[in-house]
Amino acid sequence: MQPRFGIRSKLLLSILAILLISYSTLIYSTMKTMSASLHSEVDRNLETYLTYARSQFADRAKIVKYSLLQPATSRIVHEHMNAGDRGWLEDRLRGIHKVLPYLEFLVLLDADKRVMASLKDDHPGERLEVPGVVEQALVGKRVVISTEILSGALLCRTGVERYCARDGESEALVTTVAVPILAEDGRVLGCIVAGEVLNDRPTLPDELQEVSGRDVEITVTQRDLRIASSLPSTLRDSSTLPPEVIDVLERGEVYRGEAMIGSRSFETVIDPILNSRGEFVGSLSVAVATERFKHNRRQNLENILAAAAVGILCSFGLAFLASRHLTRPLRELASSASRIEEGDLDQRVEGDQDDEVGMLASSFNQMVQALKERDAIINRKTSDLQELNEQLERMVDERTSALAMEMGRLEAVLTSLAEGVVVTDLDNKVVLFNPAAQQLFEMVPHRVVGKPIEQVCELVGFTPLLARIREFTQAGAGGCREELTVKGKRLHIYLSSLTDEKGSFAGIVFSIRDVTVEQQVDKMKTEFISTVSHELKTPLTSIKGSLQLLLTRSKWLTDTERQLLTVCFRNTQRLIRLIGEILDISGIESGGMVFKFKPVSIGELAVYAVEEIKSYAMGRDITIVNTVGEHLPMVYGDSDRLIQVLTNLLSNAVKFSPEGKVVMISAEQEGNYVVVSVADKGRVIQWSDRDKLFKKFQQIECQERGKVGGTGLGLAICKEIVERHHGRIFYTAAQERGNTFSFTVPIIGETDGKK
Repeated sequence: MQPRFGIRSKLLLSILAILLISYSTLIYSTMKTMSASLHSEVDRNLETYLTYARSQFADRAKIVKYSLLQPATSRIVHEHMNAGDRGWLEDRLRGIHKVLPYLEFLVLLDADKRVMASLKDDHPGERLEVPGVVEQALVGKRVVISTEILSGALLCRTGVERYCARDGESEALVTTVAVPILAEDGRVLGCIVAGEVLNDRPTLPDELQEVSGRDVEITVTQRDLRIASSLPSTLRDSSTLPPEVIDVLERGEVYRGEAMIGSRSFETVIDPILNSRGEFVGSLSVAVATERFKHNRRQNLENILAAAAVGILCSFGLAFLASRHLTRPLRELASSASRIEEGDLDQRVEGDQDDEVGMLASSFNQMVQALKERDAIINRKTSDLQELNEQLERMVDERTSALAMEMGRLEAVLTSLAEGVVVTDLDNKVVLFNPAAQQLFEMVPHRVVGKPIEQVCELVGFTPLLARIREFTQAGAGGCREELTVKGKRLHIYLSSLTDEKGSFAGIVFSIRDVTVEQQVDKMKTEFISTVSHELKTPLTSIKGSLQLLLTRSKWLTDTERQLLTVCFRNTQRLIRLIGEILDISGIESGGMVFKFKPVSIGELAVYAVEEIKSYAMGRDITIVNTVGEHLPMVYGDSDRLIQVLTNLLSNAVKFSPEGKVVMISAEQEGNYVVVSVADKGRVIQWSDRDKLFKKFQQIECQERGKVGGTGLGLAICKEIVERHHGRIFYTAAQERGNTFSFTVPIIGETDGKK
């Protein structure tokens, strides 16, 4: 078969492609470097001219400031102001105006902002309101320099007569300087207000024009209207600023972009001008012409392209000659290979070149010999492969049968489960709905299997689970437990996501358990315990009172009788305490226990709890150290219940501490909570027992003292009380010996005390 493209053509095209890519890369990198250099130069010019323009814009105001500070601090001026000598003050203002002739108005105000003297004595004694500037100068007792937009009426009142005759022009951009006049005791006597109107300056100062020239425009705008420019009127653009530029400047940000001034392209940067109240009143912009930079870049590009074209032509000629010389032996090798392709494995290639082509011919001959040998080996191995294939098919049949058996077992297990099971696939469509689930929801499989799980949830009342299902679908692996009430049934639902071998989401398993009957039984048990406890508490209270009366008033008792009555009294107290704990936990769970929340002090609660447990601690030679300080903020809670929590924790600490040790109670603030801790030096609670700490009717056996009596309700009651205070209770083990129980109580908020 004759090839469509020969080796020579491919080699020539490859060399040409390499040349084109190389030159293109060189041209691109050169242009990028050139553009970056030009942009850098433009940026430096913009920054230089903008800095210069800012200084020129502010220099006159600074000169006015320092010129007005001298009369503002002069004692003679203060005396004439106190004397109300308007004539002398006006002469002084005219003297200042001779030094600063470019000031459009110069007014002296008293402390009430009334005109005491001005260049034009037209409105003596009239109140003059220059927005923001005068007020800031008088209140802050400092010099205020600002660029303000003043109305034509205000300028007319300050003595700028040309604005009195202008009906159409209602406002102007004015550089305003307000210098407060302060007495020696710091009292404000008045204020000198001076201003220069920028609207009547057709061009910026001559020095800006001399520095910038025709390639740079420096412009001042009043809001969006250009009012002054460094370019001659024939080159200036009188249009307003675009709205998108105004939006940037009103936020107080500097705008950077391109602009067309006349027929020329400029790179511009616009700096916002803000008044004394931080409001946008105008802008100061600098624009640099980019024609010269673009001309240099275009000229350099033309030179580079011309050099690249000459280089490509020369390289192409050399590549053509080289490819013609190199490909001739390869064409002869291709002709011999085509005959071998037709089946002539005895064909050999003659190659005597002492180079890579000769090595290729020798390798080709060795390859043909190897092909002949491998053809014989393949024929021998074919029969072996067929036998292995038959064995593989038998193994597949055996594994398929085993898999079918396992599937049958799994189906039998799912069918016999008392809990409802629902399984979805990768697309969250139901693929399994076991009989328990069918009976639970009274739905046949054909209405559920193959349907999206979202639709099934709406049918069976599982709508609250949709958000959790979407989280599993997006996050992948996970599991959770939810509780729902559907059709009068209380359900515990366990969700677990399935993953494939790559760890990606593959479906969800729902395990549904009806716990309605269990909860009813638990409620009946709780009510029974509460009823029995109430019935027991009344006679025990009577017994306790009788025993106490006998012990206190019966002098005829023998020592043995008194000892026996004391044992009876102590056990009666213990029974009453145990019944009280059972009633407390029942009341908390049923919502019958009333909490009286109010601002309380943790320090006071700690003192009461320590006093209550003090006698018990002294009986066991235990020292209780209270480090709770009075600096802690007030908390919002029920004082009686919080004392109960502290008493229970202290009682446990004393009970499980070796004799002669120290129990410490401390508290500290963490964020919006106060953390109260009770630490002992007893043996550390084992990991296997820590899950029992806050559960009902769970007791931990102490290795040093054996099993200590009690109901196992103390910590459970503490947990319920703390959680009703929107806090949490937790256990921390010491590194060597000791246990710490801590709980949090919220600090009183602004609205808590009003409840």
